[in-house]
Formats: sequence, C-alpha cells, structure tokens
Amino acid sequence: MGKTLTDYMHELRAGKHRFENVFRSVSRMILEDQTKVEKVTVNGKSTFDYKIFREGRKPVIGMFDLINSFVSYVKDAAENGSSREMAFVLVGEPGNGKTFFVDKVCDLYRNFLSKDNNVKYTFRFKGLEKLGKYGKLNVIESQTYEDPVLLAMNLYPGKDENKKFISGFGFSENESAEFFRNYRALGACSEYILNDLRVFTNGDYQKIMTEFIDIVPVPLSGNLGTITGKYQAKDKITSSGADLCGEESVQRLLYLADSNNPYRYDLRRGVLARVAGGGIHFSDELFKNKTDLVQIYLGVIQNREIEINAYKWPMDTLIIATSNIVEYQKFIENKEQAPIYDRCKVFYVPHNTDYKLQSVLTRLSIGNEKKTTILGKDLHEDPNLSYALSIPVVLTRLPQDERLTPREMLHLAAGEVAGEKSIKTLVEIIDELSRRPKIKDRFGHSGIGQRGLGRAVQQLLSLNSTHEDECMFAGTAFESVKREIYDNLTDKKEQEWCLKVIEVAEGLYKEKIKTEIFNAYMNDPEAIKKEVMNYVNMVVVSADNVGPDKIVRIREGNIEKPLKIDETFINGVEQRLGLNTREAKEQHRAQIRAMYARRVTQDPSYCFMDNEKLKKAVTEYRLNTDMSGAGSLAGALANPTNEDNKKLFDRLFGVMIDKLGYCKSCARKTLEFYCKPDSNK
Repeated sequence: MGKTLTDYMHELRAGKHRFENVFRSVSRMILEDQTKVEKVTVNGKSTFDYKIFREGRKPVIGMFDLINSFVSYVKDAAENGSSREMAFVLVGEPGNGKTFFVDKVCDLYRNFLSKDNNVKYTFRFKGLEKLGKYGKLNVIESQTYEDPVLLAMNLYPGKDENKKFISGFGFSENESAEFFRNYRALGACSEYILNDLRVFTNGDYQKIMTEFIDIVPVPLSGNLGTITGKYQAKDKITSSGADLCGEESVQRLLYLADSNNPYRYDLRRGVLARVAGGGIHFSDELFKNKTDLVQIYLGVIQNREIEINAYKWPMDTLIIATSNIVEYQKFIENKEQAPIYDRCKVFYVPHNTDYKLQSVLTRLSIGNEKKTTILGKDLHEDPNLSYALSIPVVLTRLPQDERLTPREMLHLAAGEVAGEKSIKTLVEIIDELSRRPKIKDRFGHSGIGQRGLGRAVQQLLSLNSTHEDECMFAGTAFESVKREIYDNLTDKKEQEWCLKVIEVAEGLYKEKIKTEIFNAYMNDPEAIKKEVMNYVNMVVVSADNVGPDKIVRIREGNIEKPLKIDETFINGVEQRLGLNTREAKEQHRAQIRAMYARRVTQDPSYCFMDNEKLKKAVTEYRLNTDMSGAGSLAGALANPTNEDNKKLFDRLFGVMIDKLGYCKSCARKTLEFYCKPDSNK
C-alpha cells in the first residue's frame, strides 16, 4: 500500500524527501561532504581530488582530470548552465578505464539514493477498472518514474491552481518558486489518464488523490535498469529505436477502449524510460550505433524527452557515453553528424602515466587470488613483479621529447625528483601535446593499455619456466611486455619507441634489485633508506663547524644519535652523481640543504627516496665498497663452496627469503639478473 499524494507532500515539507533534478542530486552526492574534497598537484598543476571516487571495493585509480571535468559538467548543469542540454562523453583508447569510471558513478548514485532522505518516489494510478476504459489494466505506474511533485504541479489544469495547491502544504513562496523552476509537464500517458480521472470524478481532486493515486518508491535494482541503465551498441541489423524508446504493445491494445491512448506504447521496453525519473543513462560505444539511433540520441540529449509519434514524455536524465577513439574520429569525419557531437561534452581519456598509481592497477591485473601451477602447487609471486610490469607499460605511454629523457619524464609524472629537470618542462610538453589534432599524439594516449597489461600477465603465466620454478619471476615481465608490443602495436614507429623504453625499464628494475640486495646484505629492509639519509644529514651538517672527531649529533624523530662525517662516503656518492668539480659539488649540496629545509621541516618522515639519482649513487657506492670486501656475488652464485662466497650467499639468501618475500627460485634469479651485464651498455 502506497502513500497518498497529500501524505507525501506533508512529508516533503517536513524534510523527509527531496525534489531536485538528477544533476543536483549527483552534484550533492559528490560535494555534500567537503571533507572529501582535497587539493592535490598532478603533473605540476593544482587540481582537486574527490575522495568519494576513491572509496569502496573498486575505487577509481588516478583519472584526476577526468573526475574534475565530470564534476565541473554536473555542477554547471545543476546550476542551469549549458551542460544541462549536453551529454558527457568519454573518448579514448580501449582499456583505459572509461567504462569502469561510468560504472563507478552509477554504483555511487544507487548507493546515494538508497539513503532515507534521498529515496526517489513515483506515482501509480489504481482503481482504473471503475472507468471501464482500461480492461484488465487496473493499476498503471508512471512509465518514466515521474516524481510526485511533478504530479502536484500538474494536478489541476491551471498553473495558478497548482501553485495554490502546493502552497497549501505550508511551503513558502520561495520554495514553491524553486519547485516550478524544475517544472516539467507530465508524460503523455500520465496526462491522458489524469484527464480521464478528472472527467470521471467531475473534477473531485480529493477523490482522485485518495482513491486513484498511490505514491510508491522507485525500485533501485541495477539489474532492472531503473535509475541507472546501460545501452550497449548492438549489431546494426538487429538494433532498433525500440531498444531506446520502447514500442507499441499489442497486449495493451487489447485492453484499451481508446486506441489513441498513449499508454498503448510500452516505454519500458526501451532503456530510456527506466532512467527518465532522475536517473543516469550510460550509452556504451555511442558512435557505433547506426544513424537512426544516433538521431534519437540527438533529440533525447537536446530536448530531454522521449518522443513517439508526436507523443512526448519529458525526462530528467544524466546521459554519459563512451566511445573508442577510432570510432569517434570516423564519426566526426562525417560532417552530416555534426549536430550530435556538438551536443556532447567530450573528454579524451588518457592512460595512467603515474607508475606509482599504475602499481595498484597492475595489482588488479595480476589478481589477489592465490595462484597454483599446472600441477596444483602453490605459485609464488616475486615481490618485484608489480614494479617490473608497471614501469615498462607506463614508459610506453610517455611521448618522445628531447627536453626530457623517458626516465626523467617517468619520475616527474609520478611527482618525484628528476635531477635538475623541472616539473615545468613536463607541464610545457603536456600543454604542447594537448594542442595536437591527432588524439593519439597527446600525452598518455598511446602505448600499452590495461588490457594489454592483462595479456602480458597471461603471457607470463603461460611460460613453462613459471610453472617449473613455481614462481612468477619479475625478470620475465619484460619479455612478456615485449610480446605484447610485437603482437598488438602495429605502428612501426610506436613499436620501435616502446622497445627502446623497455631497455630503460630493465635498467630501473636492475637498480631496484641492487637496493634489495644491499638491504639483504645488511639484514635490514630499510638499509638503503638509512644510508641515503646518512648522506643527506652529512651534507646538511657539514656546512656547520664540525669538531676534530668529525662526529655530530642529529635528530631522527624524537631520538638523538651521533653521526660521523665520512668525507670518503660523501665524495664517493657525488662521484657517481657525476660531480667532479668543487663548484658542482657545492651547488649540489646547496640544493640538498634547500630541499631538506623545505621538505623535512614540513614532513619529518620525508626520506629523499624519491630522488632516484641519489638513491642509485648511494646504492652503487655501498655495494661496491661493502660487498666487494665480503666476497664476490658472481662467485657466490657460481661457486658457493668457497668460504667467503658461501657466507655471502647464505647471508643474502637468508634475508631475501625470510624478510624480503622472495622464494628460493626468484631469489637466485634476481641475483643472476643483477650479475648479468647491462644489455644497453
């Protein structure tokens, strides 16, 4: 049993319900909690991060520009801007998260509307058997899930009467005016049935409200396609306008005495009516649809109404669409279709170019379920696997530019230090590329996507060595990514570039395992981190007067400890940084001191580990000085029977397996990879 219209309006006045269009609802969903809006810096530019998209079981990773563009679009539409008559269209390469983002928005919206004060209601007509014109159709629900307030604004034939009716519930003049700013006429069938009731009751509106109308909640099930619905482009032969708008129902015609009754059209046979009452319509691969469906979309987007044979049903719908970049470019080349994409706010979605965020996406591609070999044994995962897969795929997405090396661009895009290169250089490159007419030439729009990464993971899992050694070894990731490049990147120049940056990725992986090996040798997972901070502290305090014993006291957190200034260590690190003159060393040390003053004073936990060049120099110095005296790593692998070699071998293996997450197989292979001569030298 539903509520009466009178009951609903009293509850609305008491604040138990809301009357707002879909744009205001979505805008409120995102912006209502201001604590979930943070200011961040991405690729050298300040932007906002909306935490609502980062919550839940499947959070959105990255996509800062896309999210900001979407929020701006929704907010403008909520404020009656031009966006209200446009669709939001995501265009980009396959596998870059377009559909995932839209599904996330729909999930968030359904969850938002499930809260008590946000539940959407509609109305249905009952007792229609008394009219003698509807056969066995005794109960008819609003086909487009119209809000009860819309019924209240259209209950009487005249606008002034409806305003008086609404004011009678205690709404102020401003509140009534706000309602009518969102005024829409009733859909054709609702208006037709209401008019029949006016005639049948001789204009007794109290009787209409109590005996013939129920107010009921709108079902929220995603599987029913109500509130949030999706239409995926189908085969051009089988698809028709009925998929979107519905069609004439033979069954209803059997019951309706008047063949002109608009209710003879079953709108819910199409996907649009089910989201017309403040819902979100998702058109997947919009521009793959045949021309007549695209023309229907043009009317729906511009006029926000479903139209069949001159009957109209107004809609309150947020329309989001996606498109493959190839299909989109084919479509815009057809100048006859200009009106439709002129009604779209297009956002070109790039691949993720932050390798730190990519490691999270890579984790999703690898999966969190426990894996087994062909023979059913547990399959171990190299602790460096996510890194070894993330770095090469991100490098393939970065453009070629003389101002920055791939490595420098990789670090700057992740918010890290890249030697003397400024983030401003990266900003300039991104801005210049954003003006390229060919979307694929823009920043982040080429290279290996998330699906390509998934295929690389599958390739790695198909290798016999993976199952024989019972381990997914990170070093084989590069060959798997190369296979993806050979198989799926058809442009020769792009293929050559991607293969070139794979060598850079291997070099970065080798530097990472150098750090791992030194940490293992020192029996401390944070050994290199401590050595980097020792160098920084020595450089910072060396500017002050130091006593003859070269010992100073430094503070780490709340602990004060002694530190001896080791000039040999400082000079050895700086030599590996390529600083061979006194002027160059002093300039470098001044930069370290300035960064220390700026970063460490604000964040005591900052440890300079994002300075890859410094970390590399410290690692190489310590490996060469500490481990060369303890024994030969290559010799330890080749002949572990030598006493010194055996000690080194046992020490490394023990820590790598017990503390760093390696198995015997990937520990040995990692050390072998470390001892292998660099291929690019």
